[in-house]
Amino acid sequence: MSLHARDVEQDVRELSTLLGEVLSEQTSSAALETVERVRRGAIAYRRDDADSRATLREELDTLDAVNREVVARAFGTYFELTNLAEERERVRAIREGTDAGTLADSLTEAVQRFADAGADPETVEQVFEDTLIQPTFTAHPTEARRKTVKAKLREVAHIIEDLDEHRLTEREHERLERALEAEVTSLWQTPQIRDRRPEVTDEALNVQWYLENVLFDVVGDVYDELERALAEHYPEVDVPKLFEFRSWAGSDRDGNPYVTPEVTAETLQRQRAVVLEKYRDEFKELSGILSQDSHEFEVLDRFSERLAADKERLPGVADEVESRYPDEPYRQKLKLMRERVERVGDVRQGGYTDADELLVDLETIADSLHADGADVVAETAVAPLIRKVDTFGFSLASLDLRDHRENHTETVAAVFDRVGVDYANMDEDERVAVLTDAILQSEPVVDVGDQSGYDDLPARVLRRFDALADWQREYGVDAIDTYCISMTEEPSHVLEVLFLADQAGVVDLPGYCGLDVVPLLETESALSGARRIMGTLFENEAYAAALAARDDVQEIMLGYSDSNKENGFLAAKWSLHRNQKRLAAITDDYDVDLRLFHGRGGSISRGGGSMNEALLALPTETVTGQVKFTEQGEAIAEKYANPQIAERNFEQMLNAQLRARYRALTDGEDGTPEAGQSAMATAADAARREYRDLLETDGFVSYFEQATPITVIEDLNLGSRPASRSGERTVEDLRAIPWVFSWTQARCILPGWYGLGTGLQAYIDGEARSASDASGEQPRDGGDVETLRELYDEWPFFGTMLDNAALALARTDMEIAAEYAGLAGDDRDPFFRRIAAEYERTVDLVLSITGRDRLPPRAWIADNLDRRNPYVDPLNLLQVRLLDQDDLTDAEERALRLTVKGIAAGMKSTG
Repeated sequence: MSLHARDVEQDVRELSTLLGEVLSEQTSSAALETVERVRRGAIAYRRDDADSRATLREELDTLDAVNREVVARAFGTYFELTNLAEERERVRAIREGTDAGTLADSLTEAVQRFADAGADPETVEQVFEDTLIQPTFTAHPTEARRKTVKAKLREVAHIIEDLDEHRLTEREHERLERALEAEVTSLWQTPQIRDRRPEVTDEALNVQWYLENVLFDVVGDVYDELERALAEHYPEVDVPKLFEFRSWAGSDRDGNPYVTPEVTAETLQRQRAVVLEKYRDEFKELSGILSQDSHEFEVLDRFSERLAADKERLPGVADEVESRYPDEPYRQKLKLMRERVERVGDVRQGGYTDADELLVDLETIADSLHADGADVVAETAVAPLIRKVDTFGFSLASLDLRDHRENHTETVAAVFDRVGVDYANMDEDERVAVLTDAILQSEPVVDVGDQSGYDDLPARVLRRFDALADWQREYGVDAIDTYCISMTEEPSHVLEVLFLADQAGVVDLPGYCGLDVVPLLETESALSGARRIMGTLFENEAYAAALAARDDVQEIMLGYSDSNKENGFLAAKWSLHRNQKRLAAITDDYDVDLRLFHGRGGSISRGGGSMNEALLALPTETVTGQVKFTEQGEAIAEKYANPQIAERNFEQMLNAQLRARYRALTDGEDGTPEAGQSAMATAADAARREYRDLLETDGFVSYFEQATPITVIEDLNLGSRPASRSGERTVEDLRAIPWVFSWTQARCILPGWYGLGTGLQAYIDGEARSASDASGEQPRDGGDVETLRELYDEWPFFGTMLDNAALALARTDMEIAAEYAGLAGDDRDPFFRRIAAEYERTVDLVLSITGRDRLPPRAWIADNLDRRNPYVDPLNLLQVRLLDQDDLTDAEERALRLTVKGIAAGMKSTG
């Protein structure tokens, strides 16, 4: 019997038809016919039924302001609904593959790989002990949809699920169809564009929604699947904690003046309240299951002791539970546990001190059930809750603080100036020395609680560190125990944060450090200077003591976004790959455990793409088991809005990380082919020169401003953080997200491939020189395409990199990009010709190396693009017309913003 009643074509067709009916009812039949003419014109050209877009252009040119808005909204809404249809198709593939046992990258497959390789239980257990995956949700402004719109789309998704998976009577089917019509009608009537910039609290609530409504329940299912897979081959292997969720929403201060201590405190309080309420609900549900009669079943003495201790701790509640559940000890215990959770952070005595104490109670219940033969009850009812408490603790997601290193330097200079030390004019060695002495001395240099007399910036930073000490006392150290430093360039930038934390009492050396201090290395100078930076820190007496107090684990964040914007796609990829290996060598030399924090974005150019493929492509020596990475914007919704897709993502990530860690333990080889090293060194040099030359050519910034909708994007109210760092109009000043977003809107996804073709061709021709060749040595010998083909097949780094570039190339449409380039007037020809030539060069080489006749690396991606392109085109052409107008009516202004939102939905990407 089929698991599903529908397919993606039916979903798209019926949703499109319904949208047309709603459009006609809510506007007019004439408006619907206008939209239909535009649609037919776009499809005709894409299917080669028309020689040009003349008919489509003519139709768009005749639209009045009102119909421009209608067209923009209609096509944008089509994509929102189509995205739901494709999400449902992903769920179908997951369910059918699971049922048939054919799902790739599953946990069953991972365990089977271990068994086939002859892995002994001790090695497999070590792999699990080493593994910890930390998705970190950020509030970076890449989500174009309003929260209200997302909520309505979720309702539509639920209805489609019911239609697809349930056997329905005719009446039930009619009711669901009516409900679907109502939701789509309401969606059409709902404002699509934000009238205000979202506040930091809005962003924190958005992240919280996924944690509370999806991930809290999914985690237990992932562990259950893993334990079932292990039961056949490795029943003796215990599964430790493998996932931990973190968040920047409400705590990332870098470039966002609205992230205040009050916002962070509110986020901590709200997240704790949410997760504790979830536990209370779970206990209530569990109480309905654990109704065992003490006359028929025995409990462990350890359980009885903990129950008695709770009754003594909460005598008033004890009387109630004994009266209500006289012969049901588990129910008595759960009621007392609910009360103890209720009192966490309360003025009343008796609350749990931390999540570990709650875990002991749950584990004792499970042990007691096992001892009495109720294994299935313990495994199905209690074990998932144990996993939840172990994962989410009392904080739901731990917060990372982050700020720019310049703010810490200015603050430390102000602090030392108070005591007559001229820190601002010291050189680096002097700064390291004075910071080290100040950290190690017993008396504080400054009272961080007294911010009077300081300028605004130092006062804000001191207030944050003062609040950090309060937060850790109130919510526990684990709730907020990481501080990331943007644009780290020197050892002193790390020691400055350690010093401020020490002054606040968060650090007390030797012996105690309540903070992981995490340098973010994102510029070429910082990455190339990693040994100097990290070696100085590891040899520093104060920092070494702090590291020892944190179990000698050093977290280092790599910035994918700014590295790409600075160096271009290929050079950034190679630099990050090489420097990860360099960081692994440095930490290995100092006997420090490395945890890499990958600052990935949603788009290919910012490190996006398949997470499991990315994990398998990491240099072997960097795979310590622990890995951390950012999740942001539309990528969060795409991966975690649907429970089945979320579970699948976790399963694939865990599959990849377990396999990678096993490979590192048992093989440990570098994995970089010698030919690959040579090819990439040559290609990356040439690619970076080409990319930097483009950006540094006179007039490029002006071209970028005119040939993309950057000026519209900056005013879109996508996020609480400003789009640029200082308001200056330079590529360097612009944040990576709007940089990528702008090119994506113009269908010229330059950050995802520019320079790649030049670099690969330079390797083939032997024309590029490395930095060491600059002294006058002869260029390297030329390479060949056959070597690159072998690297593509055999080297995961190169294969993944090329497939990601192919995806960015496939989403690029130079014919549409030419429309935007036309807005640049006299600046058009030199830049667009150059960009188009690089595109053609790169496409030819990628197809030749991969051996494909189409760019998309998978057939389903090609199908999705074929389905989408005819509907994105009208939005692009309409956007170009609106951008070319000097004065827009209110309706045209709304239409312009709707085109941005619609193209983002159609491309399934912003930045």
